[in-house]
Formats: sequence, structure tokens, C-alpha cells
Amino acid sequence: MELNDLIQKAVEVREKYGELEMKKYGKKWTNAQIAQGFVGDIGDLMKLVMAKEGIRDIKNINEKLEHELADCLWSILVLANNYGIDLEKSFLKNMEGLEMRISKNDG
Repeated sequence: MELNDLIQKAVEVREKYGELEMKKYGKKWTNAQIAQGFVGDIGDLMKLVMAKEGIRDIKNINEKLEHELADCLWSILVLANNYGIDLEKSFLKNMEGLEMRISKNDG
């Protein structure tokens, strides 16, 4: 699956959540609320990373880690789409900058 396919799927699921939110709350989550949910997911991710490093005891760690990483990716894809950011272009530009920075400090 290509990045654009992942983005499209993330947007489709976000739209379904928006419909559910309209039924339950009368309004959809804002981008700020999606980002706040993402912060919560990052907290959950950190607990799972700690478990992978042997600092916490969590059952089914691999399954839960896969799920949480996918949740975090979903939030990033949705936010980038909502803000009109070409994530692929931005990612590649950022990686190029990091590689240049690394090569300058190499020798």
C-alpha cells in the first residue's frame, strides 16, 4: 500500500468518526482535539515502549505496540491532510536535511 492509499484510508475513517461525533455531541472534533488525542496516544505508546524495554509489565505487548503505533500514524496522516501538508514531500525534505547535517558532522 502506498502512502497516498494510507492517507485516503485515514481520511475515510476520520470522516466516519466525524459522523459519529455529530450524532453523539452535535459537532466534529477540531484539529486541536485530534492533536490532543494524539498526545494521549503518545503517552500510551511510551508505556508500551517502557514495557518493551523491561521497565513495565504489560501483556500482549507486541500486539498493543503495533496498535498504538498505527493509532499515532493515523493521527499524523489525518492532521497533515487537514492542514494541507504534503507529508511525503515534507518527510523527504526533512530526511535530506538530516542527512546533510549528519554528513557535515561526519569528519
